[in-house]
Amino acid sequence: MTIRVFLVDDQQMVRAGFQMLVDSQEDMRVVGQAGDGAEASERLSVTASDVVLMDVRMPRMDGVEATRILAGRGETPRVIVLTTFDLDEYAFAAIRAGAAAFLLKDARPDDLLHAIRTVHAGNSVVAPSTTRRLLDHFASSLPDPASTEEPRDRRLEDLTDREREVLTLVGDGRSNTEISAQLVVAEATVKTHVGRILAKTGSRDRVQLVVLAYESGLVG
Repeated sequence: MTIRVFLVDDQQMVRAGFQMLVDSQEDMRVVGQAGDGAEASERLSVTASDVVLMDVRMPRMDGVEATRILAGRGETPRVIVLTTFDLDEYAFAAIRAGAAAFLLKDARPDDLLHAIRTVHAGNSVVAPSTTRRLLDHFASSLPDPASTEEPRDRRLEDLTDREREVLTLVGDGRSNTEISAQLVVAEATVKTHVGRILAKTGSRDRVQLVVLAYESGLVG
């Protein structure tokens, strides 16, 4: 199956570079482009696509608002937010708005292609180091785990102790393999726990679980 990719960036040369990279792959092709969020929202309403490469800072409508609009439509293409280190706060906001992944713009071509395939498969791309840098921007507004004995968030009420433990490790950027090793359980068991956590908390994907872990105070 060919992965249909839509490009959103206000710099035409950047879009041209992404198109050359994407179209060089046998399993993906570019189906459309837009120079800002407003144009992307309009074109994606009539253009079938699977994955959107979304720049964050653009004129008229930025990538955060465009992502929020796409997520609000229900079944939409999966959004990969592309940002620079100086704009990490925008990437964090876009993830909360519904993006499935984020990458720095200086990521290697192979990393970008891997992210497109991973997101298309229904998974998320979260770089632990980048996640921590993003959340450092919001340390003052997130709950302090030391201020209370037990994090209180209604989204966590139905979780078992083991599921909270798994969520904490997910929030800390651990992979399923790393979690299974630390908890001394099978990786399939970890996947089951993650699936149940997604269902119980109403989270869309692993990215939202990372955000939830920080917002609820499980991870600080």
